Amino acid sequence: MVEIGKTLLDSSWLAARSTEVNENGKQLTTTNPPVLGTLLKNKAIPDPFYGLENETITDIADSGRDYYTFWFFTKFQCKRVRATFCIQFNLPLNFLVCLTFVSLQLLNQYVHLNFRAINYSAEVYMNGHKTVLHKGMFRRHTLDVTDILHPEKNNLLAVIVHPPDHPGTIPPKGGQGGDHEIGKDVAAQYVQGWDWICPIRDRNTGIWDEVSISVTGPVRIIDPHLVSTFFDNYKRVYLHVTTELENKSTWKAHCSVTIQITTELENGVCLVEILHTENVIIPARGQIQHTFKPIFLYKPELWWPNGMGKQTLYDVLITVVVKGFGESDSWMQPFGFRKIESVIDSVTGGRLFKINGEPIFIRGGNWILSDGLLRLSKERYRTDIKFHADMNMNMIRCWGGGLAERPEFYHFCDIYGLLVWQEFWITGDVDGRGVPVSNPNGPLDHDLFLLCARDTVKLLRNHPSLALWVGGNEQVPPKDINKALKQDLRLHPYFKTPSLSDWDSDPSVYLDGARVYVQGSMWDGFADGKGNFSDGPYEIQYPEDFFKDTFYKFGFNPEVGSVGMPVADTIRAIMPREGWEIPLFKKGADGFVKEVPNRMWEYHKYIPYSKPGKVHDQILMYGAPRDLDDFCLKAQLVNYIQYRALLEGWSSRMWTKYTGVLIWKNQNPWTGLRGQFYDHLLDQTASFYGCRSAAEPVHVQLNLASNFIEVVNTTSKELSDVEIEASVWDLDGNCPYYKVFSKVSAPPKKVVKVSEFMYPKSENPKHVYFLLLKLCHVSHKKVISRNFYWLHLPGKDYTLLEPFRKKQIPLKITCDSVLVGPKFELKITVHNTSRANALQEGLLHKLLRSCGVTADSNRVFKVVKGSDQGVAFFLRFSVHNPEIEKQDTRILPVHYSDNYFSLVPGESMSFKISFASPTGMKKSPRVVLQGWNFPDGFTVFG
Repeated sequence: MVEIGKTLLDSSWLAARSTEVNENGKQLTTTNPPVLGTLLKNKAIPDPFYGLENETITDIADSGRDYYTFWFFTKFQCKRVRATFCIQFNLPLNFLVCLTFVSLQLLNQYVHLNFRAINYSAEVYMNGHKTVLHKGMFRRHTLDVTDILHPEKNNLLAVIVHPPDHPGTIPPKGGQGGDHEIGKDVAAQYVQGWDWICPIRDRNTGIWDEVSISVTGPVRIIDPHLVSTFFDNYKRVYLHVTTELENKSTWKAHCSVTIQITTELENGVCLVEILHTENVIIPARGQIQHTFKPIFLYKPELWWPNGMGKQTLYDVLITVVVKGFGESDSWMQPFGFRKIESVIDSVTGGRLFKINGEPIFIRGGNWILSDGLLRLSKERYRTDIKFHADMNMNMIRCWGGGLAERPEFYHFCDIYGLLVWQEFWITGDVDGRGVPVSNPNGPLDHDLFLLCARDTVKLLRNHPSLALWVGGNEQVPPKDINKALKQDLRLHPYFKTPSLSDWDSDPSVYLDGARVYVQGSMWDGFADGKGNFSDGPYEIQYPEDFFKDTFYKFGFNPEVGSVGMPVADTIRAIMPREGWEIPLFKKGADGFVKEVPNRMWEYHKYIPYSKPGKVHDQILMYGAPRDLDDFCLKAQLVNYIQYRALLEGWSSRMWTKYTGVLIWKNQNPWTGLRGQFYDHLLDQTASFYGCRSAAEPVHVQLNLASNFIEVVNTTSKELSDVEIEASVWDLDGNCPYYKVFSKVSAPPKKVVKVSEFMYPKSENPKHVYFLLLKLCHVSHKKVISRNFYWLHLPGKDYTLLEPFRKKQIPLKITCDSVLVGPKFELKITVHNTSRANALQEGLLHKLLRSCGVTADSNRVFKVVKGSDQGVAFFLRFSVHNPEIEKQDTRILPVHYSDNYFSLVPGESMSFKISFASPTGMKKSPRVVLQGWNFPDGFTVFG
């Protein structure tokens, strides 16, 4: 008997344009066709993410839909066997024979072909048999192929996929989403282009998600729904489970259905917490919905978002055993016990989220999708989501013009603690505005939209990371769709009134019922709450403005964005040489500078670091850039300040004015040059680490508007026995200001204004200076939060940093490394060994004690000689492959515990760096450290 379960068909697919294939589907799957080449493997098209190559690829608006109608073909084996059943009949006693045994040969296994998503419609041919897959990008298709399966030889599978019905055109003056025609279909709408991406030429036609074969016995499990409820202050927990069970056989099935709940202990040992079985009877060819009795657990470990606690997951396994057959099907889901509540806050008017009864201040970002061409993978998802956790974010918004994200995306959000706001496929830019005007009533087929929406809910609803459903981006769905979604996604009474004891039904019988539905991204506690365009802005700002009461009026901003230039190596990797020219700086009569980028930068949606008439160019604050490397380095300085200030400004008014903010946007699904914390090649910009600093759960910061030092405590624990050390360092390495603010106390979920920072008001303050803030435990001096600023006096700029680059700062670097398979784990400590002449005796000792600096290590890996005193400014690690000779030698992705850092004289910091070496690489990777004072960099490992 073939093993019960699912097999992915994730390799050996061949593809060809339908116009280049002479055979029809029946011929393709009943004979051995010629080898079909794939466009990608045969390099039939240039890389649309490189330079201007996307312009050379034929657009579907010019070619017609047939040009991008593709055949996909593969082979697979799946044996299906017959088994003998002995069925016993009990006959009346007046019969001569009391017991009769009948031996039957029955087909005891059933095989289904599953498509988790295709775009947009298709016909499937398997072994000569045709099935039509109906329209819709966000729906699953399951085909019973039991009777057409070849049990002893290859099965031939061919799928012809048709593009969306309304792929649209790209008018020169079209609005967001081209001419908006794609909005008539239930599909991703970004593919016609936006202000952050160019059009996807085939509109992503094809099989874009998982294809699998599943083998079951006579009864299969369909879409179980798991819901947890809590009582007695989260000590008493109930798991509610409802599942559909389908009997494929022609006889009544007597089944036992078992739920097993396990948790993993140390060393991979699992503990079975619950084992619960119920008996059910399913009629022949029938389907039932079975709701289990609530399963009780006492004080399970709870699931918490990033920054609030552990992301504890239990494995919930459901198996069905059929009498006379054995195990027929099984289903498993990692599940987190947590309760999410969401209401409109009475103080701020913003939407407030609570997890397990604890309010959570939302600091997150907007997400489009991992890759614009839908080259999705578990490995990329893992990196993407870990990056967000590393930035100390706690929410990701899946924007309505993108995807209903895949289960693998949600799996890693579960693991790393990222709450997810999931939108349906409505965007305010494709609602009738623009030139030409689009269909204002959403997709043409409303029933199809609702079918896809309901199927998406079933696919994703068991993930603890899923926080809320939203009807659309900057728009609500059409009235009938919105009404249906409100009804389908209504909350179960328990989740409306926690004290309610008389439930109308088990919560797991609801389509969801455990998390809210909000009709649009600017309604009901988001932006102005009324749907007016009150999100944004999306451009460069003065850092101090983020702290001002006038910056944003409302309690929760779902979109606010800024710049996002990557490093120079990325520009060289994604563009030919003519794209390496930096912008021209044109000064207007009003004194403001306009940046004029080259054509490739414009094509890749570059957003300037100036806002003529409102914000002076922030790159020129550091002096005119000489070349691409200089421009990108200065851009990183601005990136760091810009996003740290944005999040610190929001955090400064936690609960008094704001309940949360989502940055537009976290990353780019293509090689864009705006609004990103890491680029499409997975190299982090400095904004990544500015965000990481500002969003740490406990944070010491300088309010750039009031000039007060503040402590932000987003945790549920009070901070006591702490103090703040504030030290100012000038460009000569002296410390003209040092102050300890002792006896600081920070209540949970509060912002504490500690004291005004007085150095700028002192006698003869430096025009440019560095400020180091440390929040430390008084008793053991452990640093809780460290924050480093470079600042200038009002009316000044940072041009004095230019001659400071010539300072030769001595460094000592130690390194420990561990190699686990292909993965490197490094611990690197960097020590600024310079001393400051003006530093009073005893002060240095206290500072070093706070930093945890000890005696010289015997593991010194590198000593960088230098005779100058001062701050080692804006240092950055990067990892390289020494075996390749091409322009870009970086190994990506790399996870750094911190980067883009600075060290004051005598200070030391340790960093953890992890990455996988490329397949086949024999030499050790090379870790390079560069910085403002070290433009050429030097090797610290390898």
